Formats: sequence, structure tokens, C-alpha cells
Amino acid sequence: MTELVSPDPRPEPPLAPDLDACCGNGCDPCIFDLHDLAMDQYRQALRAWEARQPQAL
Repeated sequence: MTELVSPDPRPEPPLAPDLDACCGNGCDPCIFDLHDLAMDQYRQALRAWEARQPQAL
């Protein structure tokens, strides 16, 4: 049996970095800053997807 793949799949959130992934040296950007940016992009993509998929709510 084959699995149907949606032509408009729900966005997946980015994986959170491990708490020990930060080196503590004040990098700019920090790995956690990059994750925050990725989460912002994910939230925008999810809102757009939900607008296209009102039956999925």
C-alpha cells in the first residue's frame, strides 16, 4: 500500500538545539538566536498554511 503525500504539507517546527549546544562565548548570532529566527519563519509558514487549509484546524 502506498502512502499519499499531500501537495501542501503542514510545516514542521525546527528542532530546538540542545541546551549545551551554546558555547557561552557570546557569539553573534548565537545558536539560540538562529533557532528563534527559524521559529519565527516556521510560525509565518504555519499561519500561511492554516489560511490555505481551514479544514485542518
